[in-house]
Amino acid sequence: MTRFALTLEFDGTPFFGFQRQAHGPSVQQAVEEAVHATTGETVTLHAAGRTDAGVHALGMRAHVEVAKDIDAFRLMEAVNHHLRPAPIAVLDCAVVPDDWHARFSCIGREYLYRIANRRAPLTLDLNRAWQVAHPLDAEAMHRAAQALVGRHDFTTFRSVHCQAQSPEKTLDLLSVERIGDEVHIRAAARSFLHHQVRSMVGCLALVGMGRWREEQVGEALAARDRSALGLNAPSEGLYFVRALYPGE
Repeated sequence: MTRFALTLEFDGTPFFGFQRQAHGPSVQQAVEEAVHATTGETVTLHAAGRTDAGVHALGMRAHVEVAKDIDAFRLMEAVNHHLRPAPIAVLDCAVVPDDWHARFSCIGREYLYRIANRRAPLTLDLNRAWQVAHPLDAEAMHRAAQALVGRHDFTTFRSVHCQAQSPEKTLDLLSVERIGDEVHIRAAARSFLHHQVRSMVGCLALVGMGRWREEQVGEALAARDRSALGLNAPSEGLYFVRALYPGE
């Protein structure tokens, strides 16, 4: 058996999330079926993260094990062929050691959230950014975000369906930057709670709109209570950017 690491890009709009679902299409199912069409083997795709319905990826890392004698380039080309017309692409494929695991070997994950801060309807970016018509103060959002950086109990920013054993996480980066008529929020950590990024973005957006004071983000964190959350941002603006591994 050969273990292959895959780097995936996908538009999450038509999928019920990354993980295989009984009630709808998933990224995992599409890739597993493409590998099966290539090799004739039933495989399990393991990924660095499990994105929700509608969430996109620029560089999701994943791995599969294949018995067929095939090199990485041929596997990538064939899987991309069989993925069509699904909006998923294998950007890179490489042989990795048997103990390399896309999820458990990962030491860092980075997300980007795009807010389209304009009144005109979205056309090219429909379902690929969250449209907020009210003007946003990105500098105030960035200042407020710094209260969340570091190790904290993120219960307020955690979905009630989160399966993590502990609500404590260490947030390494949370930055807000205006780029033209977009506001970009970047978050980096070893791992995240379910809905953590979207929940943080929602509260920062309230600050940007002037509906929350900057200090309220820190107050919501300190409450350690999901009912203190002001807003959970929608999934369409969220992108899994990259996963980090030792030696990379």
